Amino acid sequence: MNLDDALKTFVIESRELLENMEEALLKVEQSPDDADLINAIFRAAHTIKGSAGLFGLDHVVVFTHNAENVLDMVRAAELRITSELVALLLETCDHMGALIDHVEAGNAPPEEVGSRSDELIDRLKSHANQGAASAPESTAMAVSEPPPFVREGDAAGSGVESDNWHISLRFGRDVLRNGMDPVSFIRYLTTFGRIVSIVTLTEAIPGADQMDAEDCYLGFELNYQTTADKATIEGAFEFVQDDARVRILPPHSKVVEYHDLIQSLPEEEMRLGEILVRCGTLTPAELDLALKAQTEARAGGELEPPIGEVLVSQQVVRPAVVEAALQKQKQVKDNKGGDAALIRVNAETLDEHINLIGELIIASASINLLALKSGVPEQIEAASVMNRLVENVRDSALQLRMVQIGATFNKFQRVVRDVSKEIGKDIQLEISGAETELDKTVVEKIGDPLTHLIRNSMDHGIESAEVRLARGKPAQGTLRLNAYHDSGSIAIEVTDDGGGLSKERILAKAIERGLVKPDQALGDNEIHNLIFEPGFSTAERVNNLSGRGVGMDVVRRNITALRGSTEIDSVEGVGTTIRIRLPLTLAIIDGFLVGVGASSFVVPLEMVEECVELTQEEIDASQGRDHLNLRGELLPFIRLKDLFDIPEPPAAIQDDEEEEGEKLAIDPELAFLLQPVKRENVVVVNYAGHRAGLVVDTLQGEYQTVIRPLGAVFNGIEGISGFTILGTGHVALILDVPGLVRRVAGRDVRRHALASNYAPSEQTA
Repeated sequence: MNLDDALKTFVIESRELLENMEEALLKVEQSPDDADLINAIFRAAHTIKGSAGLFGLDHVVVFTHNAENVLDMVRAAELRITSELVALLLETCDHMGALIDHVEAGNAPPEEVGSRSDELIDRLKSHANQGAASAPESTAMAVSEPPPFVREGDAAGSGVESDNWHISLRFGRDVLRNGMDPVSFIRYLTTFGRIVSIVTLTEAIPGADQMDAEDCYLGFELNYQTTADKATIEGAFEFVQDDARVRILPPHSKVVEYHDLIQSLPEEEMRLGEILVRCGTLTPAELDLALKAQTEARAGGELEPPIGEVLVSQQVVRPAVVEAALQKQKQVKDNKGGDAALIRVNAETLDEHINLIGELIIASASINLLALKSGVPEQIEAASVMNRLVENVRDSALQLRMVQIGATFNKFQRVVRDVSKEIGKDIQLEISGAETELDKTVVEKIGDPLTHLIRNSMDHGIESAEVRLARGKPAQGTLRLNAYHDSGSIAIEVTDDGGGLSKERILAKAIERGLVKPDQALGDNEIHNLIFEPGFSTAERVNNLSGRGVGMDVVRRNITALRGSTEIDSVEGVGTTIRIRLPLTLAIIDGFLVGVGASSFVVPLEMVEECVELTQEEIDASQGRDHLNLRGELLPFIRLKDLFDIPEPPAAIQDDEEEEGEKLAIDPELAFLLQPVKRENVVVVNYAGHRAGLVVDTLQGEYQTVIRPLGAVFNGIEGISGFTILGTGHVALILDVPGLVRRVAGRDVRRHALASNYAPSEQTA
């Protein structure tokens, strides 16, 4: 394997582990006794340290080792999880990420990063020393209150709850006759450990008249303290295995160690017994005995018990360790299945693949058009098949870009935690719709706008605990993140239960800044949207979080760049919801092609509801108000010809079209496809529950649209979000339907507001 590739893999995996570590740290703060979370945090640090050591990244190893020491003390219950420790470990996590960044960049960390490492190491050691300082008390407790003695069978399979090994010895009657001295084996144990206590079992000794001086009737129960492993202890009885029954129970602290050893085993398919032997909790001799018991049960006609049950019933392995081994087996099987279905793909390669498919779609459209013009049925059929296959390839390729938004949402747990502490408010974050999928490019770019909205809601939206209690609200504020699909787009909501937006203050500030005239009539939505104006802020104070009126302007600009839009629902005293609507993908969409004069436009197909003819009678009935009576519903519409000031087609083009029309009259079906009937039509679109009509000349049907961004010169043109290249080589502009719908809605609101303003004065007059 190329070392550079291996290093890239290390960087990617380290970042994933750090994300998991941060997520677990945020959870463990709420559940400080959750052993699974603590072990997950430890394993993440341990894995990064081990992998860094393979590449000789000593500075990463040294720093992570100190973090690992603290986490190990937490696992051993020598340190308690506290908010201060979680904050320190989060800082440690961040710094490990910074070290990984330098590894990726291929340079040594600068001096300030090294100083930061030293500072955090000192703080980690300080916490570790606090744990060590409290350790003597527990030791004293252990000395003053020795662990209860446990006889074989008393533990009912769960083992002893102490930090000593427990050894049960039952010597056979012939052990002395075979030249073995039971006491010598016990004495040998003292060469690599300490016998804490020993109980001699004498109940098997018969009466004096029945006693044989050469028989052994004794058994022993030992509490034994050693750093040796189970195999070494068992080795002490190697020469007496045939004349004694030996049971060795590991200390309680060993269970966590066995659990970690099992987790660190390679991802190989192994039998349960193999896993337990390799982690050291089971010896080969004990496994042989268990397998023998299985065989005997099968030979006796009984149902063969699982090996795990046998080992637990024989009290040679704790149930928790068997459970961990079974989970490891399941994990290996799942990962094997996952490996077969998932591979890592370079994002740039994927983008290039999508771009090529875009070119393929344009070429396919050109071939399709040529086939139609040729009028050869075989060519038309072949072009149709190819077009269908290209659509399938497009759909499957676009699906590759779809990722769940949950990972992005989860990152805000840290933001909410840190900002809450900074501003002294108690705020919880609730997440829903995390499984919602959208284009990976959108996911990557939506993070910053969401961060600003969340920080703004926490700082200015949610009130302090005192104010909330005075208003009858719970002291703890709630911030919600939600995502869902709606009308072919994705909606992301940031909701707080704070004080809501004050329309009066916003309007007063807008008038003060000259954004709105004093007599100008605005709807609620237009007033709320003023907070997105550059430099606009009603905040009475400015801090490092918000208040300068800069961020919201950037939020709207970034969302607009993603072809998205923002909406605000706010009720004063109750709370505010800021809703972001984004397209599912930024690359290729299903479009609906329309013509206005000599120009072509594309309307996103998922926003098109229906198309109707605009008759002269309906135009006359609207009396210049640009409204259509659509089956009893008043539908506002926009004439694209007026909006974009499109001139009538030149006479030459009209003449050409007439000549072409004569040619196409030979084939009526082809004429219908290539030369639609001239009449005014209304394309009814729906966006975010608002309907509007777009008046066009021709309806040219569905069209696979490869979205191209407008150049810097044309950015900001109202009503246009991009362009695409048609099969003819001509350019078609992609309509910004959300912007057009807002334009229509705003026009109607202003008309109603003006009408209501003038009504009282007329009455007075």
